[in-house]
Amino acid sequence: AYRLVPGAVRERWRGWRGGRKMAGTAELDRWIAKLQQCEYLSEAEVRVLCAKAREILVEEANVQVVEAPITIAGDIHGQFNDLLELLRVGGPAPDTRYMFMGDFVDRGFYSVETFLLLLTMKVRWPDRVTLIRGNHESRQITQVYGFYDECLRKYGTANVWRYCTEVFDFLSLGALIDGQVFCVHGGLSPSITTLDQIRAIDRKQEVPHDGAMCDLMWSDPEDVDGWALSPRGAGYLFGPSIVQQFNHVNGLELIARAHQLVMEGFKLMFNSTVVTVWSAPNYCYRCGNVAAILRLDEKLNRDFKVFNAALHDEKSIPAKRPAPEYFL
Repeated sequence: AYRLVPGAVRERWRGWRGGRKMAGTAELDRWIAKLQQCEYLSEAEVRVLCAKAREILVEEANVQVVEAPITIAGDIHGQFNDLLELLRVGGPAPDTRYMFMGDFVDRGFYSVETFLLLLTMKVRWPDRVTLIRGNHESRQITQVYGFYDECLRKYGTANVWRYCTEVFDFLSLGALIDGQVFCVHGGLSPSITTLDQIRAIDRKQEVPHDGAMCDLMWSDPEDVDGWALSPRGAGYLFGPSIVQQFNHVNGLELIARAHQLVMEGFKLMFNSTVVTVWSAPNYCYRCGNVAAILRLDEKLNRDFKVFNAALHDEKSIPAKRPAPEYFL
């Protein structure tokens, strides 16, 4: 249950509720400008933003259909300055249509600003920005790897974390570009043969510990024969024969996914039928990797744009309790 929005915010938002009128658009533009300066929104503003985002996301499919040209991004992990660099390299929304494949939060120092900027862009330009759920868009994971603590530190309560995690439950599980490119955060599942089976999942829940929905966010491609257990403890490893069969049954040319650190920013596998895109340069501010985004043109031709970490002012890096290590 949500409390009533304070009068000033409610009044500014009123123009949106009857349609995309000037007042709502102006408010969203103001929030985007504020977030681009790495200034987080008030709790009341976050509550309004998340409520509107849920209204939009509930209408989207488990496998959201989108069109090329489009630019695909992988994990961001709260590295806000690097997100701004990504948007500089890829071009600003709405001029560029974007697909973000999850893991917006945790590990980086600015998960609040990162997720709220992406969410505001989604509400402002819903047909130009697509957000897919990653394994870190989870109540359990964010209480361990940073987002929950960051919300407490910046707002003094867990309310903003609660508003955002409720939005997580509405994010799509994947996307289909021009019927030929399937985008997903992690990978495939032995429980899933067709895209229609993904469409049948009840996604509006916390990420389960196992099963099809879990696998989509946790699995990884690997040079194995068929399926293998994942060292992550969730999801599976899947080999080239699995990808070949899944792509054939569903009429796909490419599976685009994120989830794994790639030092070169992207990695093509299995005769270029799977690509991993990683968009957090110098991951955790120490890994030394570059990042990449993938642009698909109208004919689905691929153009990888590689970029380095943005310069950081060390004084702007807050003190932070180190998160437990797990598979990078």
